[in-house]
Amino acid sequence: MWSLRQCLSLLLLVSQAQALYFYIDGVTKKCFFEDLPKDTLVVGHYKASLWNEQARTYVENNDMTMLILVDEEFDNGHQVVSQRGASSGKFTFSAADSGEHQICFVPSGVPSTKGFLFSGAQVGGVKFELDLVIGETSQIESSDKDKIGEVVQKVKDLNARLQDVRREQIFQREREMEFRDQSELVNSRVVRWTVIQMIILAATCAWQLSYLRAFFIKQKLT
Repeated sequence: MWSLRQCLSLLLLVSQAQALYFYIDGVTKKCFFEDLPKDTLVVGHYKASLWNEQARTYVENNDMTMLILVDEEFDNGHQVVSQRGASSGKFTFSAADSGEHQICFVPSGVPSTKGFLFSGAQVGGVKFELDLVIGETSQIESSDKDKIGEVVQKVKDLNARLQDVRREQIFQREREMEFRDQSELVNSRVVRWTVIQMIILAATCAWQLSYLRAFFIKQKLT
């Protein structure tokens, strides 16, 4: 079976404006696999519609119910979600541990009919639309606007702190560059003064040697 992300990527390539959807034959079980990190929150919004032969389109059916099953494949198929709801609704679960999870949908209360696309291709009688949001932590409830606002504010505060740290790093880098320039300037002056002292010392020694040589020559002549 394809993973949910692969199906989503394929459908986005076809049309970025379309939501993720697929077709189910009657009460057939449709499953996807998702590899989730530990403590990951998954929130799914779904809507199922049934093929209406008279209208020649998919319409909502209040008699249809949907069974949502989530199993942990890495834990011998341990079931973490078994939820039966209406033809449209929401389901939520958190990954207790890292590993592959199987997410299944089973419609009930529907006849074994077939549907058709505009192209004339025959598909399943149930059209299932799914919007799956995979979060980063089980402590964040995506449907809670107040909590989302708090998280957004915390992110903004964290970004502001990161900006402060970045500015402090830039300031320290500038200070280091200024200190390095001053150190190089002082070192160059020390080297220059040392060279000047050596030149003066060498000139003094040369003058003394010349003077002593002239003095000894003069003493010999006398």
